Amino acid sequence: MLQIDSLGRLLLIFGVSIAVIGLLFIVAGRIPGLNRLGNLPGDIRYTNASGTFGCFVPIVSSIILSIVLTIVLNLVIRLLNK
Repeated sequence: MLQIDSLGRLLLIFGVSIAVIGLLFIVAGRIPGLNRLGNLPGDIRYTNASGTFGCFVPIVSSIILSIVLTIVLNLVIRLLNK
């Protein structure tokens, strides 16, 4: 069973985490060029002629995001291990 103080700490950690994620979204909106993510050449967008069905597969955006996050996480891990 969880003690009431550990439950309070857990809720506080979740709240701070959500606030930090919100701040990251606010800051990410101000980075120039980030709004092109999802509209890059190689991202597949399909809509049928009547417009009732659509499919979007962001292949190139996913690859770029994966490379950037890999570099950032590797730097963070290397800094924390020193």
